[in-house]
Amino acid sequence: MTRNLKTLWPIDDPNYFYLQAIEEYGAGCHVKVNGRGEMLMMGSYSYLGLNGHPRINQSAQAAIDRYGTGTHGVRLLSGTLEVHRQLEARIAAFKQVEAALTFSSGYFANFSTIACLVGRHDTVICDKLDHASIVDGCRLSQARFVRFHHNDMEHLERCITSPEATGRKLVVVDAVFSMDGDIINLPEVSRLCRKHGAWLMVDEAHSIGVLGKTGHGIEEHFGLAPDCIDIKMGTLSKTIPSVGGYIAGTRELCRYVSHESRAFIYSAALPPPAAAAALAAFDVIEDEPERVARLHDNVAYFAARLTSAGLSFLDSTTAIFPIIFGEDYRAWDMGTYCQMHNVYIQAIPYPIVPKGTARLRAAVTAAHSHADLDVCMAVIQDAIKHVVARA
Repeated sequence: MTRNLKTLWPIDDPNYFYLQAIEEYGAGCHVKVNGRGEMLMMGSYSYLGLNGHPRINQSAQAAIDRYGTGTHGVRLLSGTLEVHRQLEARIAAFKQVEAALTFSSGYFANFSTIACLVGRHDTVICDKLDHASIVDGCRLSQARFVRFHHNDMEHLERCITSPEATGRKLVVVDAVFSMDGDIINLPEVSRLCRKHGAWLMVDEAHSIGVLGKTGHGIEEHFGLAPDCIDIKMGTLSKTIPSVGGYIAGTRELCRYVSHESRAFIYSAALPPPAAAAALAAFDVIEDEPERVARLHDNVAYFAARLTSAGLSFLDSTTAIFPIIFGEDYRAWDMGTYCQMHNVYIQAIPYPIVPKGTARLRAAVTAAHSHADLDVCMAVIQDAIKHVVARA
């Protein structure tokens, strides 16, 4: 039986709001969208508003002048440039570890690192709500794959200590969960891993620039020592306005992964302007701490507005706000209304999230003003009157 691809991908449907083409980034958090004009962006991961920062742009342009636009090779052979080494040293310093290793994407960083650290006779344990790249890496590894209830430390300990948890044990968790916006209980996860001899890997895709007084991430947020995590993973495409991913830890770890990870060995190196942009971005985060303070203020302001409106955003305390509407059709209708009223926000349905928890997923950034967030709230509240109340 042939599947109807037109039904699966209704791109010409006026209510289809995925894969939209952004033509231009404007001032603050406004974008020009093909066929829709100017919209208030509420779906961006640019948490500190660094995209287009003059220092970062200049760094990327200087890299093009020096290296060109590509590397023409993989890192192990002809693809390593001095800017790659500089970026990895800067990441290591930012995360207070010995070394770092960059990948062409955050997905590859997770997927391939997990798969080369554990194997058939080992055990890998992850949170039920971990990102798909973690889940895929766990499956690829062929290790015994165990998932513990979300942020449930008692269940995690039972999983680690189970007689069936054989061989090397690797626990992998998100720092900030991308669909719910809540934070892993790192102090307890780290304690349990140390107590029971398990490695700990933490994905900081949504916590760099977001957590901690200066945006250095989850250890700063909890006031923990840098060595509470064995393998630190992050992306270069969210707070950092570039592309790629990284792992960070001991020199031994990074050296091993660079010779065992198929995604590192067989993928082209980061383009020079992307590496240079990421390098400059880490400097900007430390040189402009007011951006982190502004983000934290905006998060508190938007949370207060949602609470006063009686809207549920689960247990999020970060820049990710899952505004719950229940059934898929209701979230889609809400998203359609918001998009038609120039607020760029996406509906997240099942199976991305559990049945009955479909939502609008708003992301607050340092580039938003309180007035921007008021506009977003006004449109959402109008949408509720026109969509939810009518349903």
